[in-house]
Amino acid sequence: MLPWFADGRFPLFLAPMAGVTDVVFRGLCKELGADVMVTEFVSAEGILQADARTRKYTEFDDRQRPVGVQLFGADGPRMGEAARRIIEWKQPDFIDINFGCPVNKVVSKNGGSSLLRDCPLLASVAEGVVRAVAPTGIPVTAKIRTGWDATRINAPEVVRLLEDCGIQAVAIHGRTRAQGYTGQADWQVIAECADRARIPVIGNGDLSSGTDIAHRRHTTGVAGVMIGRAAMAHPWVFQEAKHLLATGTPLPPVPEEERWAFMLRHVRLALASKRHQSERHALQHMRGRLMAYTHGFPGARRLRLRFSTLSSLAELEDIAADALAHTEADSPVGAPA
Repeated sequence: MLPWFADGRFPLFLAPMAGVTDVVFRGLCKELGADVMVTEFVSAEGILQADARTRKYTEFDDRQRPVGVQLFGADGPRMGEAARRIIEWKQPDFIDINFGCPVNKVVSKNGGSSLLRDCPLLASVAEGVVRAVAPTGIPVTAKIRTGWDATRINAPEVVRLLEDCGIQAVAIHGRTRAQGYTGQADWQVIAECADRARIPVIGNGDLSSGTDIAHRRHTTGVAGVMIGRAAMAHPWVFQEAKHLLATGTPLPPVPEEERWAFMLRHVRLALASKRHQSERHALQHMRGRLMAYTHGFPGARRLRLRFSTLSSLAELEDIAADALAHTEADSPVGAPA
């Protein structure tokens, strides 16, 4: 068994999200209680072509361990060679195979969730990676969806195939490729897979709070959960879940001051990690991240408008100071802000 599942542990995974789960954000989520990290997915072909931009996505801080590097592609031997190269560079704790990405640019190259329509090819990819990295002792995991569409729900079959190929854990997003990120995650399918599987099954989808996570732990046989979009807006979901699972009681809401301090710290760390870029360019990349953090904020729409043209850290500091001043002014006399 993978060590992060041993002794009854119920690990919280940060889902790999392109353009989101970079080395800075993974470090912040680790501090908040995320147990296992997975990098943004990388193309096996990009690794084999020694593409510097692709290789950058495999970087991680040792403090983030256990951490896996996620690969996508459709050629088992070449995927295996790419995995070996990554292991030589970085020695991740595991290699993860992406069989779940729904975006067209990945599916059109026969990668990601496209392989859910071709189980023999999916099995050959999994076998190729497992065989290639076996001498290193590094385990291989995979992420899938429930199926291609509502007429082809085949996650139970896919999990059995992956087990037989030597995959050591499977994360299942509870939506089909056709759903993308719409509709509701099907936790009945996830639960069925978890009940039948001989390997750990990690549930993913519609986990927005510590309460959601505790509910799925207690009502399904999943060995852990993977949190994606909820962490983008509310990374404190990890600490909330940890506390609720350990004590049975919820944490109070995160104070607005703490949320702003986190946002400012995230931006400062991002700027430090992108010294080769101008401050304006780096802040342009962060605009969407800051907009996600405004979920539930007073005046969120106004804040998103201001973030849409953000170009400097000083400007963000002014926005934060202004927002907090309004919060204090709106608080009842004698009450905490």
